[in-house]
Amino acid sequence: MSTQPTLFLVANARMPSQRAQSLQVAQVAGAFARVGCATTLVHARRRDTPPVGAEALWAYYQAGGGPGPEPAVREVGCVDWIDRFPRSLQYLPARLQELSFARGAARSVASESADAWVLSREIEVARALARSGRAGVFLEVHRVPGGRTRRRWLGECAPRLAGVVAISGGVREDLLALGLSPEAVRVEHDGFSPERFADLPSREAARRALGLDPARPVVVYTGGLLAWKGVDVLVEAARGLPQAQVVIAGGMDADVARLRAAARGVEGLRVDGFQAPERVPLYLAAADVGVVPNRSRPAISARYTSPLKVFEAMAAGLPLVASDLPSLREVLTHGEDAWLVEPDDPRALTEGLARLLGDETLRGNLAARLGERALEHTWDARAGRLVDWMAGRGGGVGRGSASRRR
Repeated sequence: MSTQPTLFLVANARMPSQRAQSLQVAQVAGAFARVGCATTLVHARRRDTPPVGAEALWAYYQAGGGPGPEPAVREVGCVDWIDRFPRSLQYLPARLQELSFARGAARSVASESADAWVLSREIEVARALARSGRAGVFLEVHRVPGGRTRRRWLGECAPRLAGVVAISGGVREDLLALGLSPEAVRVEHDGFSPERFADLPSREAARRALGLDPARPVVVYTGGLLAWKGVDVLVEAARGLPQAQVVIAGGMDADVARLRAAARGVEGLRVDGFQAPERVPLYLAAADVGVVPNRSRPAISARYTSPLKVFEAMAAGLPLVASDLPSLREVLTHGEDAWLVEPDDPRALTEGLARLLGDETLRGNLAARLGERALEHTWDARAGRLVDWMAGRGGGVGRGSASRRR
């Protein structure tokens, strides 16, 4: 048996929070622990977010539950004035928060054993550690920065890193365009935890629990409400589906209020607001069709994103109508395992949803084919592949494969 790898996962995330980023971070940390890494999550200590303790955090995100110990949690202080400003004035406070967290996180990890891996979601942390000469530093990139300074930082530190994880093929393409070596960049999409979907209620029971009409078809969107997610397109599309119940679950409070105002008067449309992670499977179980209405701009939507909702639909056996974008075509194929429609077009989305709602055989075929691919997209399978890859890229860091449960 080889030595158990030690991994520090660094993320400038508020834990817990209403954002999908925090769910992804928690699930990734839990998966690394389950596949055999001694894992510590290093995250930001934020104002108005009291620490809940590791056990409560993993229970909230349903991210623990492996044969070994759950991940440890380490909070790092930062300068946090963001929420004191309106959104239009948050740019500089956000940069200050990011830089102060990066400095503290890099210092925290720098004192650890040289044999430990570091997987950072923050360019600034990876850059600081790489400049110090530390080995075994990996960077996970969810979007290639557009700003000149951070792009330069990425270019400077990348040759010194052990490797870079790209969340999508679009991210990888742009990293290679910046001069990164193809051998140093690995694409790993997001995933799902099978345990969260192991005991789904029947469709009828789920609809009763949510107060939905059991006799009318249901379309469900779960996730954030940022503009590029295209949920406003779904609101307009719902105007053409008076026979259906369209349910939107998720989002920060301010975005929920904005969307409810836009949805006023749309028959059959419900905006339920943020839901704890444990309730998301209930919404998927209640649905006939799921929807991923991403917009064609900006690049994070069209080329970079790897939406959690796609993989959760796999787990729930839910057929999808999704925007026909490069980021989504990486994991979905029109007519085979999903129904893709023109982005930014409410009429096209209405027609796509109506097509699936009116064809039970098509829905069943799409859901079955999507579900066939589910096992390769679990968080544990993803973590196992990354452990093997990091062992090969990290030189003397964490040699050998971890004992893993996939």
